Amino acid sequence: MESAPMIMQRKTRRGFLAEGLAAAAALPAFAPVAAAVHHEWTPRYLLASCMYGTLPLQQILPELKATAAEAIDIWPKVHGNQREQLAEMGEAAFAELLSQHDTRLGCLTQYPLGPFGLQQEMQLASRLGCSVMVTGARGPKGLKGSEEKAAVREFVRQLEPHLAAAEKAGVTIAIENHANSLIESPDSLRWLAEFSPGEVLQIAFAPYHLPQDTEVLCRLLQDCEQKIAVFYAWQHGMGCHQKLPREQELLQMPGRGDLDFAPIWNTLRQQNYRGWFEIFMHPFPRGIPILPTAAEVTAEINRARAYLEALPASG
Repeated sequence: MESAPMIMQRKTRRGFLAEGLAAAAALPAFAPVAAAVHHEWTPRYLLASCMYGTLPLQQILPELKATAAEAIDIWPKVHGNQREQLAEMGEAAFAELLSQHDTRLGCLTQYPLGPFGLQQEMQLASRLGCSVMVTGARGPKGLKGSEEKAAVREFVRQLEPHLAAAEKAGVTIAIENHANSLIESPDSLRWLAEFSPGEVLQIAFAPYHLPQDTEVLCRLLQDCEQKIAVFYAWQHGMGCHQKLPREQELLQMPGRGDLDFAPIWNTLRQQNYRGWFEIFMHPFPRGIPILPTAAEVTAEINRARAYLEALPASG
């Protein structure tokens, strides 16, 4: 016979995922709550293709309207494979698929190519009307103080010909703050914002990789205002680098883990943030959907969206 704690644990796990489905069922595709509560500001939602693992684009694109996303963020292997799907079907067929679902390409995420290998991809982005590309930084790691500042300045200097090409293509390069990277610490983000020559070089802001302290995060958002092209609604939770029970893995999502998104949400609202806003997490292993089916993934994104849009306004 199962003990009472075991029965409760099993019920809790079932209820954890059912909670997301219930929240999504109660939420219209384009929920009016954000406009009602936060007046002038509604996020420009972007949907990451990798949230659905390697599902076909034909299954992912119909989900955009349900999540209130304006556009798709296409990821390559190993996190997804939709960039490879795009290449296989061809640009014309991809553009037609976007048109069929009344959406567009908002971002190309390309970590494998790095910031110095994007020039050919910029041309693809330009042809498809995509204005943002996300990648990681290159440079020494683990620096502090003046050494870190000098390294960030040198990184931006090395980027100059690539930024010129991006400007010509009408594309912004957004560098994500990533663990074990030159652009990792709050100060490195501030210096990247300071040394950025304009809109062509911006930030993909990932709270997951930063101190899980709302005061630190909000101050950093204020310091980097006007330089953030993509904001990931993503917290650390229990991490994403080892296999965890599903309910623990999902603690990366807004409203699941310990991070209070209310001050962050209100900081963005007060700034009238107009960059992309992406509800996000990583599964383990990479390349699988965050939940077994497309419908469940969409429901979990909508649960997070319902939590965010119900946060109390301040200021």
